[in-house]
Amino acid sequence: MKDELFLKEAIRLSALAVEHGNEPFGAVLVKDGEIVYTNENQIYSQTDPTEHAEIGLVRRYCEETGITDLSEYTLYSSCEPCFMCSGALVWMTLGTLVYAASNQDLAEILNEPGCNCSDLVFRHSHVQPVVRAGLLREEGRQVLSDYFSGHPKG
Repeated sequence: MKDELFLKEAIRLSALAVEHGNEPFGAVLVKDGEIVYTNENQIYSQTDPTEHAEIGLVRRYCEETGITDLSEYTLYSSCEPCFMCSGALVWMTLGTLVYAASNQDLAEILNEPGCNCSDLVFRHSHVQPVVRAGLLREEGRQVLSDYFSGHPKG
């Protein structure tokens, strides 16, 4: 299944982000069954707390291509996008979102209250992407757990 292939790449990028000194999040943008752009979290290496995998991907892809309508695209994310990233996906009119671990999974790992960020944002927005959640969930959770179990946030 292609969804699994693309999501595995997002999870691989999340592990790579950790190797680069960042937090474990990765994203892959696909159109017509082909990867068109990838990104990993870069909040520490770029000294920018908004440099999440998804929003960084959208910023650069749109800037480089001049495309601002992503309704024909699918974004694969190692973890459910946060409120900020979900909001950006609304403004870019994303067609489909596929993610592994949920924000609830992340919150559980961090011992914090959580919610389904993307669902809340999309449900109350003019754009409501198709969402497929939880594919390769355990693989996504494992990268998060490995990182945050030894991190001050965890």
